[in-house]
Amino acid sequence: MRTQNSVGSARRRHFGTAALSLLVAAHPAIVTAQEPVTDPRDTTHSQKQAPFFTAKDLVLAGGFVGATVLMFPLDKRAAAALLDSGTQTNRLFKHASTDVEIIASPGAYFIGAGLYTIGKIGKYDRVADLGWHGTEAVLFAQGVTTLLKGVVGRGRPFLSNGTDPGDYHLGKGFSSGDWSSFPSGHTSTAFAAAAAVTNETTRWWPRSTWVVGPLMYGGATMVGLSRMYHNRHWGSDVLLGAAIGTFSGRKVVQYVHGHPGNKFDHFMLRTSVIPDGHGGAYVGTSIPLP
Repeated sequence: MRTQNSVGSARRRHFGTAALSLLVAAHPAIVTAQEPVTDPRDTTHSQKQAPFFTAKDLVLAGGFVGATVLMFPLDKRAAAALLDSGTQTNRLFKHASTDVEIIASPGAYFIGAGLYTIGKIGKYDRVADLGWHGTEAVLFAQGVTTLLKGVVGRGRPFLSNGTDPGDYHLGKGFSSGDWSSFPSGHTSTAFAAAAAVTNETTRWWPRSTWVVGPLMYGGATMVGLSRMYHNRHWGSDVLLGAAIGTFSGRKVVQYVHGHPGNKFDHFMLRTSVIPDGHGGAYVGTSIPLP
């Protein structure tokens, strides 16, 4: 018979495996965040010449797919590690996990809107870019995630107390939140924001990748682990959510800078609010001439 300490050690190892899988999958996103630039103030030319999907993207996708597949047989064990009484009663884990979830959702939307507003009012173009493009990435990731949740219809861990990761009912995710476990929405939001911020700031300051990337992706990883800790998602849910979010953030930033004339950016980033001196304001935007 195994002692309680040996059981606890085994569960911690399984939890460590889940955390390591998520970090390993995210690592290529940090390494490949830097895109080729010619001018830190205006890099649209290089983006137009570069292919939209590259070998780096293939490596990144392969890392996430591989980690997700490897995680499926470990879902049950990872859930058991996080549902362990010692882990659940840890006050630091409890508070930290709740805080990072709130920062991810709905926090990501408020942070994006705040940066956009500050950028527009203060005429800080880069700050407005960051807020708007981060929000675009989050919205796109959430759209993909919501669709998959509804179609796959995977039961959340709390339905079986973390014992049945193979409970699927196709289409049921559209009608019940309890059957919308796969993939994790909080995780896709966190990773979309992390990828957008990392790639956007890298365009201004290429060396920032090695500072901003680990901070942003590390925080996003904590969000994914917190969803497992709260028994809301399986490990494989979190890994796929991380993949969706990472690609959303990377590709949104790449696309908008490669297509500076797209309608959404033109409206959101070229619109100005000018006080009229009588308590009101004028709203105007520039119109590109042929």
